[in-house]
Amino acid sequence: MAFGGTLWMLILYMIIFIHFLLFARGVYYHFTRTHIPPGITHSIKLHIFSFAMGYFLDLGVFLEKLGICHRFVILRAVYDAMPTRKDSKLIRKDLVFDGVPVRVYWPKTSPAGNRRGIIFLHGGAGLIGSIRTSENVCCSIVHESDSVVVSVGYRLAPEHPYPVPVLDCLTAAIHFLKNAKEYGVDPNCIAIVGESSGGTFATAICQELVTREDLPRLRAQVLIYPMLQTVDFDLPSYQQNQLVPPLFRERAIKFGGRHLTGKDINVDGVIKGAHVPYDLREKYQKWISADYIPEEFKARGYVPHAPAPFSEELYEQVKRSAETMFAPLLAEDDIIRQLPETFILTCEYDIIRDDGLLYKKRLEDNGVPVTYHHLPDACHATISYLGWGPLEFPSSKKSLQHVAQFLKGLYK
Repeated sequence: MAFGGTLWMLILYMIIFIHFLLFARGVYYHFTRTHIPPGITHSIKLHIFSFAMGYFLDLGVFLEKLGICHRFVILRAVYDAMPTRKDSKLIRKDLVFDGVPVRVYWPKTSPAGNRRGIIFLHGGAGLIGSIRTSENVCCSIVHESDSVVVSVGYRLAPEHPYPVPVLDCLTAAIHFLKNAKEYGVDPNCIAIVGESSGGTFATAICQELVTREDLPRLRAQVLIYPMLQTVDFDLPSYQQNQLVPPLFRERAIKFGGRHLTGKDINVDGVIKGAHVPYDLREKYQKWISADYIPEEFKARGYVPHAPAPFSEELYEQVKRSAETMFAPLLAEDDIIRQLPETFILTCEYDIIRDDGLLYKKRLEDNGVPVTYHHLPDACHATISYLGWGPLEFPSSKKSLQHVAQFLKGLYK
């Protein structure tokens, strides 16, 4: 009995010691490798979020090395534990659309006719996030736009690497378009809304559906700070914001590699552009170049760098990253010009800000109407903090207001 008690005490001390080491590493990493610009409002909140995310990621890596679970399990559990909105003014049902779990939200008020429909795709790099984590955002969209919202619970990598997450979203979207009237929705008034990687998926789905004559046409795509290309990770926003949390440049590429392959990749080689063959780099130059970024977005600094020599080994590892379902900015013009009216929101202190700017230019060059909003005091993922009370950012509500205003204006 005494031996058993001593063993449990040793285990407890070991757990405490491990957490202390992780905490100390997190403090060191946060204050030596993180930069939070003074232009971000309520920056103390970002310090808290950044440290917490780093800590739980480190804990996940430690558990992964012990063979207990993969590194994203802990972070998923933490995000799912965050408070969500309990709203008695809404009806919600958990359903399954052709094998894909969804949560459908309806306003309780009776409409004069069928409502507009919204397909919502949450962010999280295809690795974290869930229906539950997007609950606050979806409830707010329902109220602000008087719409029926379908939140898609797609499968996540690394258990289900690309293209599984986006194909799940595509399956759910097709089901909703085919059966919109069953949910009180006008099939000709459906928009797709995506945040971060959800914006990537929304963009890819719009491109996939433009040639589908058997389905109602999507009315609009709403892209909230989407990641859209995998060719150039040295654009101005990637340089300026490479150390700004929560989406550091290295972290974004690590996450993208796990989503794409289920494994770790050579991050440094991708940052330097060694994964892009010379012929493809020349082709993509007409769409992806710092020359197309307005000068005001270079004011915080930009130094052009020549790409590293091409690596065949790295290219073979990540070559599917050039598929348009993974990097929609690489779609051909004949697809781009068929896309529906588009809303794009970017944040100044976000590494993928310039992806949105480049896609805006491509759409406008091809005659697609674009509504664009830029948040000058915000970082990546700002809308996901909506409903977190004192931890919410002012830009969280601003981003929702811009989205809701656009959605309401579509169906006048």
